[in-house]
Amino acid sequence: MPSVRDTKRLVALVTGASRGIGAEVAVQLGALGYHVVVNFREKAKRANAVVEAVRATGGSASSVRADLVDKAAVLAMFEVIKARFGCLDALILNASGGLEWGADPSYAQRLNCDAQVRLAHLALPLMPKRGRLVFITSHQAHFHGVKPVPADYVPIAVSKRAGEDALRGMRPLLAKHGIELVVVSGDMIDGTIIVRLLERRDPTAVIARREAAGGLPTVIEFAHAVTRAVNEPSPGETIYVGGYDYLSASHLD
Repeated sequence: MPSVRDTKRLVALVTGASRGIGAEVAVQLGALGYHVVVNFREKAKRANAVVEAVRATGGSASSVRADLVDKAAVLAMFEVIKARFGCLDALILNASGGLEWGADPSYAQRLNCDAQVRLAHLALPLMPKRGRLVFITSHQAHFHGVKPVPADYVPIAVSKRAGEDALRGMRPLLAKHGIELVVVSGDMIDGTIIVRLLERRDPTAVIARREAAGGLPTVIEFAHAVTRAVNEPSPGETIYVGGYDYLSASHLD
């Protein structure tokens, strides 16, 4: 089988792309001419539906299963990418978690921080100069310690901020490889699984945030910002979406 590289398509891996923001980013990148690798943990049917949605717009996509907290599974995923495509032009770190009922207390840290750093390190040998690493986070995590967050969201905020800090700490290594890191931070995003899970646990928190912000960004709006982070020549170090009351905070990283 000829590789996607032979067709001169750029290759992007989107983690947690079987639904929500990841799925919409996959469709948008496919429409821009990328071959999109749709990562999923369990829901193969959903992931394959995203692949078909990308193809329906004239794009190119494939799916690969990997639980991102499983090091062996992640290694195998990158071996598949290397064997089929030979390189990876963009890594979009979208997957996150920690609000699932019954989740191990350490799960948020292992997924939102440790797995993100592992993914970045494993992707580096496959990424050409001018490759792009995009980390997706929330204002509640990015500005953690500056503004209060719902109690149920604290483990996610802490772990995602730790993940962001660890990735920013990799900047000298990324620069050595010619890779640019862009962080995309958004307010609570209507329609995402995180917001739905939070609504089940603490519906008043979501209502209060929606009222305070005068409405929440949509999945499509946020995905457009992520696509910009991947595709624009100089998108900047951090792109903010919605929640502009956060932007008056004393530090904007």
